[in-house]
Amino acid sequence: MLSPQQKNILGEIDGSSVSKWNDWRWQLKHCIKDLDTFETLLNIELPEQLRKNFRAIIEKFPMSITPYYLSLIKTDDLENDPVFKQSFPVINELHVGKNDMADPLHEDKDSPVPGLMHRYPDRALLLVSNTCSMYCRHCTRKRRVGDRDTIPGRDQIMAGIEYIRKTPQIRDVLLSGGDPFLLSTSYLDWILTELQTIEHVEVIRIGTRTPVVMPSRITDNLVEMLKKHQPLWINTHFNHPRELTASSRQALKKLADAGIPLGNQSVLLAGINDCPRIMRSLVHKLVANRVRPYYLYQCDLSEGLSHFRTPVGKGIEILESLIGHTSGFCVPTYVIDAPGGGGKIPVMPTYLISWSTNKVILRNYEGVITTYKEPDSYEPTFCERDCEKCDLQLSLEDADETKSMGIARLLADYNDTIALVPENNTRHERRG
Repeated sequence: MLSPQQKNILGEIDGSSVSKWNDWRWQLKHCIKDLDTFETLLNIELPEQLRKNFRAIIEKFPMSITPYYLSLIKTDDLENDPVFKQSFPVINELHVGKNDMADPLHEDKDSPVPGLMHRYPDRALLLVSNTCSMYCRHCTRKRRVGDRDTIPGRDQIMAGIEYIRKTPQIRDVLLSGGDPFLLSTSYLDWILTELQTIEHVEVIRIGTRTPVVMPSRITDNLVEMLKKHQPLWINTHFNHPRELTASSRQALKKLADAGIPLGNQSVLLAGINDCPRIMRSLVHKLVANRVRPYYLYQCDLSEGLSHFRTPVGKGIEILESLIGHTSGFCVPTYVIDAPGGGGKIPVMPTYLISWSTNKVILRNYEGVITTYKEPDSYEPTFCERDCEKCDLQLSLEDADETKSMGIARLLADYNDTIALVPENNTRHERRG
C-alpha cells in the first residue's frame, strides 16, 4: 500500500498504476535530477538561496533520487530530515578543505588493471558499474560515481577477472561500483558465473544500496539467480532507522530467506546518525531483519564531505553506548579507512587499563574494574617456522567425519561395523 506522498509522486510523474511504482526499471527511469521536478513532486518551494546554490553544485556533483527514496522525505522538517540530507545537494559540498582529496583511499593507485583494486593480500574489489539509482551526498567515490553513468563492457570486466584468475592468493572478491544491482540480472549472472570458475575464489561479496533507495530491485528473479552462486554475501548501506521501511524490510526478507548472509555498513554522518540513540535503534532494526551490523565508517576525506564528518570521539561514544548495553552481534566495528590506501583501521573504546608480567587490569561497560590472572608459566609449542613440514598443530584440512567411534559408529550409515568388541575379549582370543 502506498503512502499519500507516494501516491502524489506517482500521479505527478505520469499517472501510472501502483504496479509501475513497484517496478525498479520505472523507478530508475524516473529518478529526480532537477530542482523543478524535486519541488513539484514534493509540493514544496525551496528558499531562493537554496535554489541558487543548487545550480552551482550539480555542475560538479549531480543529483539523482529515486521516486521511492524521495517519498520518504518529511517536507515539514527538511532541515533535520536524514533522507533529505543524504540526497539533496548543499553548498558545503563545494567547500574543499586542505585535507580533502579526490581519491583519499588511493583506490586508483592500487588498481593493477582498470576497474579492479587489490589492496589487501587475499581479496580484491571489482568495480562492475559506475551507475547508481541515487547519488549519496556522502559518497567516497564522488570523483567517479555520477560524473558519468557507465557500465564497464565485458572486455574490462574480463580483464579484472583474468587478473584474479592469475593471482591465487585472492580468495575473496567484492563486487562494487556504483551499484552492482543496477546491472541487468543476466549480466550480473555472467560475472558471478565467471568468478566461480576460479578455483581459489572461495567467496563473493556484493555491496549494494538498492534495499535502501530502491527496494523494488530485489525481485524474485534476481533472488533466484543469486541463489545459484553460493557462497555469496551481501552488504547493504542503511544509515538511519527511518530507511527501514516496509518495502526495504520485504527486500531484506527475500534475500535472507534465500539463505544469503546480510551485513550492513553505515557511515557516521554529522546531523544524520551521530547520536547513540539513533544508532542503537538502527542496529536493533537491522538485526530484527536478519542483517548483521558490520562496519560503522568514519566519514572519508573525500572532497566536499567536511560538513558530514564528526570527531572520532563521537564514534567512540556511540560504541560505548552499544558495547555491553545491547547484544554483541548488534555492535558494528568502528573503522577509519586510512587515507593513502592504508585500509580499514578498527577504532574501539579502551577496556584494557593496565598490565604486568602475569596480570591484566580491565574495565567493563559499567566502569567495573577487574583483574584477569594470566598463567604463571606458559610453554608455547616449539615452532621451527617450517609450515610445510609441520606435524604439530597445523592440521588445516577438514575433519574426517567418517572416523566416528562408539555408538555413533554403529548408527552411521557409511560404516559397516555391526558390533563393538572390548579389547582382550576372551571369546575372541579363543578363536585364534
